[in-house]
Amino acid sequence: MSLSKQLYIIIAFIFLMIFTGNFIISVKNTKEYLEIESITKAQDTATSLGMGLKSLLKDKEDPEIESIIKAISNRGFYKEIRLVDAYFTVSETQLIRASVGLDDSLWKVSNLRTDASFGKIEKITSDNEISNELSALENEEIDLSQEEVEEDIYSYIPSQEYKNGGKIIFNFTATNEDGLKVDTSAKININKIIAKATRDVKFDYIPSWFINIIPINLEEKNSEISDGWKTTAIIYVSANPGDAYAKLYDQVKGAIIYTIIAFIISMIILFIFVQYILKPLKRIEKLANNIAVGKFGTITELPWTTEIKHVAMAMNDMSTKIEAIINKLNRNLKSSTKKLSQDELTDLSLKQSFETDMKNMFIHKTNGYVFVIKIFDLATFAKSHTNKEVNNFIKEFAYILKNTTLKNKKTIAYRFFGSEFALIGEEFSYEDALKYTKLLQSNLEELTTKFDKKDIAHIGATPFNPIGTTPQMIQSANEAYEKATLIGTNEAYLRDSNDLSRDMESWRELIFDIIDNSKFNVKYIGNATLLNQSDELVMQEAFTSACDKDGVDIPIGTFVSIAEKYEKIIDFDKKVVSKVINHILVNKINHDISINLSLESINNTAFIAWIERKILEHKNIAKQLVFSVTAYAVAKDMGKFKFFADEVHKCGAKIIIKRFESKFIPLDNIKDFNLDYIRLARDYTFNISNDTSKQNFVESIQELSTLLNIKVFAENVKDEDDLEIIKSYNLYAASR
Repeated sequence: MSLSKQLYIIIAFIFLMIFTGNFIISVKNTKEYLEIESITKAQDTATSLGMGLKSLLKDKEDPEIESIIKAISNRGFYKEIRLVDAYFTVSETQLIRASVGLDDSLWKVSNLRTDASFGKIEKITSDNEISNELSALENEEIDLSQEEVEEDIYSYIPSQEYKNGGKIIFNFTATNEDGLKVDTSAKININKIIAKATRDVKFDYIPSWFINIIPINLEEKNSEISDGWKTTAIIYVSANPGDAYAKLYDQVKGAIIYTIIAFIISMIILFIFVQYILKPLKRIEKLANNIAVGKFGTITELPWTTEIKHVAMAMNDMSTKIEAIINKLNRNLKSSTKKLSQDELTDLSLKQSFETDMKNMFIHKTNGYVFVIKIFDLATFAKSHTNKEVNNFIKEFAYILKNTTLKNKKTIAYRFFGSEFALIGEEFSYEDALKYTKLLQSNLEELTTKFDKKDIAHIGATPFNPIGTTPQMIQSANEAYEKATLIGTNEAYLRDSNDLSRDMESWRELIFDIIDNSKFNVKYIGNATLLNQSDELVMQEAFTSACDKDGVDIPIGTFVSIAEKYEKIIDFDKKVVSKVINHILVNKINHDISINLSLESINNTAFIAWIERKILEHKNIAKQLVFSVTAYAVAKDMGKFKFFADEVHKCGAKIIIKRFESKFIPLDNIKDFNLDYIRLARDYTFNISNDTSKQNFVESIQELSTLLNIKVFAENVKDEDDLEIIKSYNLYAASR
């Protein structure tokens, strides 16, 4: 990050931190003040409204009560005003009016009752009755002539289900002046809320997100309305937060606008200052950014400050070198990569890509099937047809291989050479392979009529063996192919998983015995010598070998796969490292020794800690220890490999990526690993003297490695012509 950006960021961060703190405190204080103000106003309104309604509550159905409440609510300061009955009451008049079958005579109610599910009824003692009872206690005479006739009032105590009222059925006995008694009932709608008025709490110009971010909680206030010593009703008042939101929103909006203006002015002043102070560095920054995106140039107007001038000159030099190398790499790699991995006639991948993809399946432990498909008697067909007709036949054959697929399954077709093709079906079960084979046979039959060739091809297939090797699986598929040729025309033969050569449990016992008891040998092969007149030995590779119970060598790929499967590979790698260190010390070796490590080992923090201790114990030979990881293992987790490489370098040891292929590791990623060596896959250098694509590729790799201070090895170079070509590209060393 440029210095100017760092200054902008830190100033903006400080400004933002100060503004955020002040803003939060200001909003919090304003919000609390508005809440207190609104709640206080609601309480005052509840108190005053309660006093005003007290005289009207003798008749709770008086319409003036609702009129007063709505008049106050219409001012807009309240969300809700609600007058609630303190208790439910039922009068004789209500019962008679709601009764069924009573005429207009004067009736008296007695024996009032209701079902227990509704609640219960209690008679309310009137003030006159209380006075009469008090007078009786004082032996005073009661003037019955002046006693007012009052109707009975009953208190309805609801059950939990009807606590907020509802339609209640009351049963009672009605008696008229003539003494006629009638048992009847009345259904009365009991409502706890006497009057209620509500308003919308949101203002139109206040966005909903603002209300959601800053909740204003206004507590509902109430005031009790009493009739003498009894509470007859409660008035509830809820303040409308819309007014508070409006005031708070206006303040927040004003604060933000002021802050944005102040921030812009501050940043403009800072920008002018930084541009003046760091103007020379801006040119260097621009050049660096241009280089990063592939635009190469130079700084023509050099700064007058000595230190910055030297940096500018170094940047010019680097830009020129990288431009030359990158341009050449891009030209070479575009053509050479395609030629190295793709058949020109059919556009199918070549055998090299097949082996690479097989390695990838080993890494990811993918299941599947490997097919070998060979065009039958292509030589005879070629004798009776022109080259163009033969090529068209091969193209259409390859097209069918490439485009015959199963749903949700991946297939990759390859052309090995001539009439021999191969195909990988990833995640294929035996049933999938059988289904695919029938589909492929059906599609290939189209060529029979078109090219007048009855016998098109035979197919052999074998399941992917995670403990096998690529050559073993190709051989197994070829054996299946041979069986297919014996079955008949255009036939196929598929092996199943029961055809695997060894039982896994016996493999497990064998591998555990070899590792636990160190029944393996370490040989030193691949004598890599400098590519100059001295032919000095610079590196050997530690190669392990082990035998089964019959004394037959176990393929190292199979050995490692099983050790990884049963989590013994780390123990194995530890023993190999210990043996190599002992070999260097005992034999006083002066050249480097590369030690192959598995991906599981370099991903294990305990192993890394162990290897660091081991290297530090033998610091005098640390620089001779070169830890080797294959390119396809690195590609599986580049981040963990980089961590391992950094830790090893801290101890003074070295890192090499062997069997390097651009398909696994893009060239842009090489610079991230801080490598000491790269060993090219042998396919890149085998027969390089006759392949210009390989020559261009190796030349590009060498130029890039020179820039990054990485030494490049060639592997297993046998032919003298190939060796001369490699020497001409100034590779560091080659093994013969």
